Amino acid sequence: MKVLGMDFTSAPTKRKPISLAVCAFDGEVLSVLDVQSLHDFAAFEETLAADGPWIAGIDFPFGQPRHLVENLGWPGAWDGYVEHVASLGKQGFEGAVRAYSAARPPGDKQHRRAVDIAANSRSPMMLAGVPVGKMFFQGAPRLLASSCSIVPLRPTADSRVIVEAYPALVARRWTVGQGYKSDAKKKRSEAKTAARRAIIAGLQSPDFLEIYGFSLDLSDDRAEEMTWEHSADSLDAVLCAVQAAWAYARRSTGFGVPSDCDLLEGWIVDPGLTTIGPSQGFS
Repeated sequence: MKVLGMDFTSAPTKRKPISLAVCAFDGEVLSVLDVQSLHDFAAFEETLAADGPWIAGIDFPFGQPRHLVENLGWPGAWDGYVEHVASLGKQGFEGAVRAYSAARPPGDKQHRRAVDIAANSRSPMMLAGVPVGKMFFQGAPRLLASSCSIVPLRPTADSRVIVEAYPALVARRWTVGQGYKSDAKKKRSEAKTAARRAIIAGLQSPDFLEIYGFSLDLSDDRAEEMTWEHSADSLDAVLCAVQAAWAYARRSTGFGVPSDCDLLEGWIVDPGLTTIGPSQGFS
């Protein structure tokens, strides 16, 4: 099976592309064949349009929190509100989110989805810092426009399957809270280089096989390149592919997504997220 992992960005360029890991999966071994760079959204769309079968794990929030969707009166289904968001345009979407957040009381300005709480990930409303809200705006409408099966938000019989990935979940198993990405504009951190080395060692350890149910075949040259890549984009793309392969192995049972997942919000696939956590309770 062809497995893809994508480290997404809201503004791809040659300098900061979308990183694409291309892998082969036989059920027992996930082999990393190549890591490519997608320099613009046209290349991203071409990748989604490529013939199947394949499964891709992509690192951005596919949905928004139910509380935001309902409170703003957006359509009450994923495809409906994503289409609405696209119609708002970039400035319209960002303006709506900022105005909504500004009107909320302290501590209740940025909601998280149920899966964000379970994964300890950022709010999909976030537009600054790590701008996952901007990633959602650029990514989700393109998923909607494709004819791929989007699990669990728009599952179809298409042989091209896309799942939401979050590489930090894989990395945390071997970094114990240590960051592994360095800023290219600052001095590269030896600690973060060591963290990337620990993650790569973890991917090739017996613990990985026990957690994910398969082994990872990664060449020594590729592992060394990823160790010294300060952005960790290639590493993140491979981690996304790991989650996609894990989901593919569970395709007969919903790709590892809990059966009671909120189909307005979506879900991240990972062995640590097989049950729904407590709700946030915002109104």
